[in-house]
Amino acid sequence: MRLLSINVGGPREVVAQRKIVRTSIFKDPVSGPVRVGKLNLEGDAQSDLSVHGGVDKAVYAYPSEHYPYWREQLPDAELPWGAFGENLTTEGLNEKTVRIGDRLNVGSAAFVVRQPRLPCFKLGIRFGREDMVRRFLKSGRTGFYLAVIQEGEIAAGDAIEWFPTNDPSITVSDVARLYTDEHPEPKLLRQASELAALSEGWREHFRDRLSESASRFEPA
Repeated sequence: MRLLSINVGGPREVVAQRKIVRTSIFKDPVSGPVRVGKLNLEGDAQSDLSVHGGVDKAVYAYPSEHYPYWREQLPDAELPWGAFGENLTTEGLNEKTVRIGDRLNVGSAAFVVRQPRLPCFKLGIRFGREDMVRRFLKSGRTGFYLAVIQEGEIAAGDAIEWFPTNDPSITVSDVARLYTDEHPEPKLLRQASELAALSEGWREHFRDRLSESASRFEPA
């Protein structure tokens, strides 16, 4: 497992549907060592902190193994590393095996997996496709957000050390599927709602869904 590319970018304004939109989804690969801070990588910044960034979404990782799929799905699109807005393009990790709470050591920095990515409309702007968010979620190729538990330096080519959590957990893929499933498995839904390593916003969402599910079966 290794880090193939580090991608950063700052806010820029683009025109979409006759409106000016401020976004940081455009990321470019950088060379050499990059400093990892608690909230982002050196040279990177989020545009709208109300929905992006923060401790639990400091760094976004995306498996390089998904790129062949997208090259087939989007034959006219240019897809350099960082095309999906990821900070880290990885090799050897995927959502079906990585679990919430797993630790990743890269260079002198350390990260913990917090949640899948739910893209906003700006992913559609990046690709010039209004259907891109739907296609992204349907593909199951979400990537995952990382919290920084040890600041340090990383560089493209660094090995990734993967330390699965010892606590009961579920995969990134399972969490993403729970979010979009109209009829989620109650046992898995409850497990996700109680999963301490999962970001609080996701746990709250799953608690709400549990309450809704329970109310449907209450006697009138």
